[in-house]
Amino acid sequence: MTDPKTGSQNEPEGHDDELLPFEKSIGYQIRTTNRLMTRYLQQKITPHGVTIGMWYFLRVLWRQDGLTQRELSHIVGTMEPTTLTAIKSMERKGLVRRVKNGTDRRKINIYLTEQGSALRDELIPLAKEVVDDAVEGFSDRERAVFLEFLAAIQNNLTGRIEGDTATDVNPTAP
Repeated sequence: MTDPKTGSQNEPEGHDDELLPFEKSIGYQIRTTNRLMTRYLQQKITPHGVTIGMWYFLRVLWRQDGLTQRELSHIVGTMEPTTLTAIKSMERKGLVRRVKNGTDRRKINIYLTEQGSALRDELIPLAKEVVDDAVEGFSDRERAVFLEFLAAIQNNLTGRIEGDTATDVNPTAP
């Protein structure tokens, strides 16, 4: 609404109290930070033929090779059709292979190829560089406290979503 005396735009009375300014919104700031880190990581890994979508699955498989598609979906936090699309793409690039499960033929396990395993030594240092660049100027203590704060936020929200105080954090982040 326009102030008749000054001609400037004013919000309706009480309106500022209702809005959460972006600069004060923890959710907005976390989302913006995540998007920037993701874009920066994508710049680093693209020359190696890896998309950000593949990255999350590779990270998990480097920790635990041979998971089923369903297990990968659960850990990465994607729907199974999304996981299947990513796996097919990685398979075409020669990064993974699908193998029918020996005990349950309905399940398919995903294994890294030699090429997929070798990418670990190329890409993990790039991910570490992204993180180091993001926290440039932070002391070791500030970095540790920041991680503690993020873990506390994750635990608070996981508890609200699941109805308990689960401590599962995302192992795929850079």
